[in-house]
Amino acid sequence: MFSKACEYGIRASIFIAKNSQEGNRVSPKEISEEINSPKAFTAKILQALVKHNIVKSIRGAHGGFEINKDKIVTIKLSQIVLAIDGNSVYSGCGLGLKTCDENHPCPVHDKFESIRNELKYMLETTNLEELAQGIKSGTSFLKV
Repeated sequence: MFSKACEYGIRASIFIAKNSQEGNRVSPKEISEEINSPKAFTAKILQALVKHNIVKSIRGAHGGFEINKDKIVTIKLSQIVLAIDGNSVYSGCGLGLKTCDENHPCPVHDKFESIRNELKYMLETTNLEELAQGIKSGTSFLKV
């Protein structure tokens, strides 16, 4: 459903949010190790997140990536998906066909539309704070 870059972007954002809540900045190396992503690929994803004002990059000896504590609750998963994958998750064909719409539907078009709508709702109503809290409390994990 999401590209690999988007999956890593979501994981990175959650990890950064969790650390930001604790008053810590994290380095690209720490992020790539925590989310099991190649370092160069992680750097590219982090650039996109910075460009879309989801995370903040601080240079220098005590630099790294962070999210303002008061902003963590306002960042929705839909913003991260949009920053990395665009809005194709809301309009793409369930079977990956290039042309699929009401006038020329694929075999799963009608059934997939409801799934896509539920996904959109979940992405638009889930914020980084609740996901970071799950990691912090140990009820969910980014890495096994």
